[in-house]
Amino acid sequence: MGIPILTVDAFTGVRFSGNPAAVCVLPDGRAEDPWMQKVAREMNLSETAFLVRRGGASGNYDLRWFTPLVEVDLCGHATLASAHALWEEGHAGPGEKLRFQTRGGPLEAERRLKDGEVWIELDFPAMPDRPYEGPKGAIAKALGTRPRYTGTYGSDYLVEVESEATLRRLTPDFALLKALPVRGVAVTSPPGDSTRAKGYDFVSRFFAPGLGIDEDPVTGSAHCCLGPYWGRRLGKEEVMGYQASSRGGSVRVGMRGDRVTLGGQAVTVLRGQLG
Repeated sequence: MGIPILTVDAFTGVRFSGNPAAVCVLPDGRAEDPWMQKVAREMNLSETAFLVRRGGASGNYDLRWFTPLVEVDLCGHATLASAHALWEEGHAGPGEKLRFQTRGGPLEAERRLKDGEVWIELDFPAMPDRPYEGPKGAIAKALGTRPRYTGTYGSDYLVEVESEATLRRLTPDFALLKALPVRGVAVTSPPGDSTRAKGYDFVSRFFAPGLGIDEDPVTGSAHCCLGPYWGRRLGKEEVMGYQASSRGGSVRVGMRGDRVTLGGQAVTVLRGQLG
C-alpha cells in the first residue's frame, strides 16, 4: 500500500489558481530527510508538506515544508493546504482546531465562516518590517524599477513600488535577484481602481530564485509582513491582499499584536499514492 499524497490549491476557492502544494500525511511516523527532499523534488511544486500525528490531544501534528531544493522554516500556503487536507480526508473533525509544531514555531488553524463561505484561518507570527539602510542599487537593478520604499523582514526584502501597473509589469533579472543576500523579495503596491473595487487593500508579488522558485504564486509567509505594513498605513486591523502572479490568490490578514491571522480558502485538485 502506497503513502497517500494530495495536491491542494491554496489561497483560492477555484481550481488551478492560487498556490499549489503537495501534502503527505505520514502514516507510520517520521521519514528520513533525504526521502522527503526527493519527494519534494519529484512533486516539483514550490512546497511539499509532511505531517506526522503527535501524541496527546487530538489535532496535534508535526509539520515540515520542503521546496524542490531545501527545507524552509515557515510556509503559509502549504500550512493552509495541510489543514485543508486533514479536514477533508477525515484526519480531523470539521470543527476541530489544528495545532502544528514546526521549525518556525507553533502554528494553529481553524475553520471560520466569512461572508457565508468557509475560510481557513492560520495563526502565524507577525513579521514587521524595518527600513533597509544599505545600498539599494542592486535591488533596483534586479527588479528593473526604482523602489518607493525598501525594508527588510526576517530573511527577506520588502519593496514598495508606485502602482499596481508597475508591479504587474515587473520582469526581474532572476540571476541578479538570486545574488542578493536574502531568501526572497516581496514587492507590493497600492491596488489599482479595479482591484480596489473588488475589496483589496494592496497587491503583491514574491520572488525567491535562491529557493528554486523564481516567482511564488501566493506567499502566506510574506503576508506576515505585508499585512502589518498595509494595516499600519491604512489604519486597519484587517486587510485583504491580492497576490498578482499568473495564477493569483487572495489572503485576508488580521493583526493580533505580535501575531497575525492569515485567512484563505483551498481546494483539492489531485489525489495519489507514493509507491
